[in-house]
Amino acid sequence: MKLKKTKVEPKVSAGSMADIAFLLLIFFLVSTNLLQDKGLMLQLPPDVPPTDTPIKDRNLFKVLINSKNEYLIEGKVRSDLAGLHDEVKMFVLNPSSNPSLSESPKKAIISIKTQRGAHYASFIAALDIIKESYYQMYGEQVGLSSEEYRRLNRNIPKEYSLYLKGKMNLPMNISIAEPDQISTL
Repeated sequence: MKLKKTKVEPKVSAGSMADIAFLLLIFFLVSTNLLQDKGLMLQLPPDVPPTDTPIKDRNLFKVLINSKNEYLIEGKVRSDLAGLHDEVKMFVLNPSSNPSLSESPKKAIISIKTQRGAHYASFIAALDIIKESYYQMYGEQVGLSSEEYRRLNRNIPKEYSLYLKGKMNLPMNISIAEPDQISTL
């Protein structure tokens, strides 16, 4: 009598494959650097209740960016930001006591408002020029350039005192949305 030989087919156990795939997935998730979203470094104002302090139109420098990325600066339409740097400094400091410019640097407010459809790049370009104007004014108060002023190390007491002296009596009042006139009934 002949014995029947059964062929044994080799099999690979797939039971642990799911465990291995899961471990690899966890390994790659933990070891991969995910891209960090970068945004604007803006310091938000402290949370204080709104006041009914009226803002004089004289103390408000208005920059409007429309949906065509044109700039309306103090009522004049422009296609670029040429001259904005000097205009901001003149408005804030008002060295000649011009009645159409701000009363004082403490009361000066730079308002930036955009319409729907305006590109972020247009907004950021205007904001950068305005902030650079302030840094230049801060540096001038302590005899430094704007770059040198921004590089001051606030952990070193001497440099920190220069930093504070530069900002003295010159707050960076930038409003991202134009303030509305508050009417009282």
